[in-house]
Amino acid sequence: MKRVSNVVRMQLINRETYIWSPLIILGGAFLITLAIYGIILSAGVDGDMYGGGAQAPLWYFAIVGVQALTLTFPFSQAMSVTRREFYLGTLLTAALTAGILAIVFVIGGLVEELTGGWGFGGYFFYLPWVWEAGPLGAAAFFFILAMVFFVIGFAAATIFKRFGMMVLSVVLITLTLLLLGAIWLITANGSWMDVWAWFAEAGVVGLTLWGALLTAVLGVLSYFALRRAVPER
Repeated sequence: MKRVSNVVRMQLINRETYIWSPLIILGGAFLITLAIYGIILSAGVDGDMYGGGAQAPLWYFAIVGVQALTLTFPFSQAMSVTRREFYLGTLLTAALTAGILAIVFVIGGLVEELTGGWGFGGYFFYLPWVWEAGPLGAAAFFFILAMVFFVIGFAAATIFKRFGMMVLSVVLITLTLLLLGAIWLITANGSWMDVWAWFAEAGVVGLTLWGALLTAVLGVLSYFALRRAVPER
């Protein structure tokens, strides 16, 4: 565990990637969303307002996952850090960062709930369907969502380090085609209502559990690819 914690400290040397950039992106999205709400209010539109800008730092976690491998993996191998230690330390670092972000989301959501959307019905952190399971459920949802994006980026980087750009491109194109095929199949069968009904029935708890499963699967695949990754690539 001491060597794993050393990997965490090594990763956090670059605090900009793990901490400051996600918080800056979140703060910028928050200010832009409030400005948009102000424009809507000035137009005389009433009612509660909800935006999707809060997801911006979550998408950025995919970039964090890529940089977590490409920027520090070669250095870690030069320092005689095993791949297992690097893998565990990197995931622990991501979990700590995702936990910080989840806490910020929950605090912001509680403030918005208490103030009625900052006093004018404008909600950025608080989404009713996410908060159906309470603050702890919302925290778990945002934490897992951040980890999902992180392991997606990390998995893509391990494929690149292990097999090169050609294989990574083939994998990404294949996944895109599979996604388009699923969309076509759902559309052709007129099953979109069933899809939305499944999401509604799963709720935030169910989606969090599915996200945790996806994180675990991608994490395991990333580890096996990392075991034979080439640091210089």
